[in-house]
Amino acid sequence: MNPPRTDRGRLLLVLALAAAVTAFTATVPLLRDWFDLRVYYGSVDSWVHHGGRVYDYRVPGTTYGFTYPPFAALAMLPMALVSLPVAIGAALLLNLAALAVIVRLLTGRAWRRHGWYGCALGACALALFEPLRDTFSFGQVNLLLLASVLTDGWLLATGRGRRAGVGIGLAAAIKLTPALFIVLLLIAGRRRAAAVATSVAVGATVLAALVDPDASRFYWTEALWDTTRVGRLDYVSNQSLQGILARLGEPDRSLWAALVLLVLAVWAVRARRATAAGDWPAAFALTGLTACLVSPITWVHHLVWLLPAFAVLVRAGHARVAGALYAVLCTSVVWLWFHDASGVDGFLGSNTYTWITLGLLLWLPAGQPRGGRPVLARRTRATAPAPSPAAPTIAPVTAQPDPEPASPVAGAATGTASGPGLGFTRNASSEPTGSTRPAAPNPQSSSSRASSYTAKPPLA
Repeated sequence: MNPPRTDRGRLLLVLALAAAVTAFTATVPLLRDWFDLRVYYGSVDSWVHHGGRVYDYRVPGTTYGFTYPPFAALAMLPMALVSLPVAIGAALLLNLAALAVIVRLLTGRAWRRHGWYGCALGACALALFEPLRDTFSFGQVNLLLLASVLTDGWLLATGRGRRAGVGIGLAAAIKLTPALFIVLLLIAGRRRAAAVATSVAVGATVLAALVDPDASRFYWTEALWDTTRVGRLDYVSNQSLQGILARLGEPDRSLWAALVLLVLAVWAVRARRATAAGDWPAAFALTGLTACLVSPITWVHHLVWLLPAFAVLVRAGHARVAGALYAVLCTSVVWLWFHDASGVDGFLGSNTYTWITLGLLLWLPAGQPRGGRPVLARRTRATAPAPSPAAPTIAPVTAQPDPEPASPVAGAATGTASGPGLGFTRNASSEPTGSTRPAAPNPQSSSSRASSYTAKPPLA
């Protein structure tokens, strides 16, 4: 089937797709009724207006309450000033803004080449992605954290590393798993950025302790270590290594710890190789994948951290692979084993998203010259020939650099290489001059199974 060639045909196709996506998201997926946002709102409201303690609040009729570090509650204090409907509207707008930032950072300026039509198709594709659907439907904070972390990645990739670290530090203070990005900075030798991130995270944590010492004491000594506050480890939405073991009925924590250490070792080797080559997009993508695997609980909505990996695949010329894996993550396939994850089919099917995450960690292209061309040669068209006795004087030859695409996606499409940034070109000052470059070589509707109030462990 050929794509429409006229604006009218494209508009009709976009409208048809938008209607189909709307029908799908309204009937097929598991809808969440802002459950996590209700937890945030109720906890903050009880804390501010009713003298309650942050970690004592439970959503009426459930056992679920606030599970993030105390600074997260402090950051959510503005919700205490508005009604729940206003808080829901604000959460929608914040998540949309964060998603726009993420798409901009991951694609650079490539989206401009496709105009309104490409943007509309991209929006439909994003609306189908289950982790995104759940993040919006739960009122979760994942997109805000991802945007914060990727902003630091952009600073590092574009030669602004002296300003990096604040985003990662704030994300780590709100939720613990982004703290793995601080380790990435240490692996990459970016000690200043790591120090900034650590200082911000510690400072935010100390501030929360000063505001509510009792809440901080309870979280760091009790709540942090009590996974039952978050939900069942064997719940099918838990797409982590621990989730696999729990569904197998394997309670031995030593096995889980051994698997975590193995995954961290693989990540450290691959991330170091990526950062050594200046491949910050791949390094950040690998770190997001690893955080999802090693966390004791990784709900489906946490898998928005896979988005950078898909961008890296497209940049590396593997758009079909990225599209196939992305499509699987749009299907809600793991919920087929909601009631029973036993047997070989349950082992394979209920952990589908974990297998994808693990596969990306092992095989994501990382630490390689982009476009398969030598790093130092990717911007050179020609070099001056060596002088000979027969021609002692020659006209100077100017080595003009190829115009670099403005994004990883564009680089993958044209076969040229973009800079190391998350959608941004390399700082020109870091490139060799034309005279010294070598020549370029040739070549979820509500149901009993989906009830947010009866089965969903809301937070992690």
